[in-house]
Amino acid sequence: MELMEAMKARHSVRQYTDKPIEADILHALQEEIAACNKEGNLHIQLVTDEPKAFDSFMAHYGKFSGVTNYIALVGRKSDRLDELCGYYGERLVLKAQQLGLNTCWVAMTYKKIRGAFTIGAGEKLTVVIALGYGKTQGTAHKSKAPEAVSNAGSSSPGWFRAGVEAALLAPTAMNQQKFTLTCANGRVSAKAGTGFYAKVDLGIVKYHFEIGAGRENFEWA
Repeated sequence: MELMEAMKARHSVRQYTDKPIEADILHALQEEIAACNKEGNLHIQLVTDEPKAFDSFMAHYGKFSGVTNYIALVGRKSDRLDELCGYYGERLVLKAQQLGLNTCWVAMTYKKIRGAFTIGAGEKLTVVIALGYGKTQGTAHKSKAPEAVSNAGSSSPGWFRAGVEAALLAPTAMNQQKFTLTCANGRVSAKAGTGFYAKVDLGIVKYHFEIGAGRENFEWA
C-alpha cells in the first residue's frame, strides 16, 4: 500500500479486537519509531499489552474499547514539540495503516500509567495514538473545500492542489480542519488555527501535504 493509498484508507477507529499484533509488525513499527526519534530528536515509545490507560471513565466516555496498545508521543519541551509530534506521529499512523493496523489519535480520554513509558527530565507527553486491529475500518470524515483552507485555484500549480487535497485527508482535533495553506512563488506557508492541539494538527497536516505535493516541488516558507 502506497502512502497516498494509506492516507485515503485510514480512518479513526476506537473499538479494537483482542487479536495480538504479530512480532514482525511490531518490529517494523519499532524500526519506524527509531527513525522518527532520530530524525525529529524525539522520545516516542510503543506500549504493548497495557490495558489500563484505556480502562477509565474518560476512555469509556470516548467510546474506546479493547485498546491495549498505543504509541506515546514524548519529546523535549519546546515551542515546536506539538508540531513535531503531529508530523512524526502521523508518519507512524500511516506506517501502521500500511502494516494492516488501525489507529486513533487520542488527546485527553486516556490515563497515564506509571511505568508504561518514560518521560525524561525536560520532556513532555503530548498525546497518544491507540493502535491495533479494529473491529471496523472506521468511516471517512467530512472535509471542507480546498478553497476554505488554502488559496488554491485553477491557476495554482498541480502539486499545490494535490497537496491541499492530501491535507484535507488529515485527521484534526474534533475534525475542525483549522489550518491554512498558502502558496506563493513556489513556497508554501502553513498556519495553525486556534483551539486545543492546533499545533499537533498542523504537524499532521504538513506531513500529509508533503506526501501529496511531493517534497521536491516546494519549500516551506
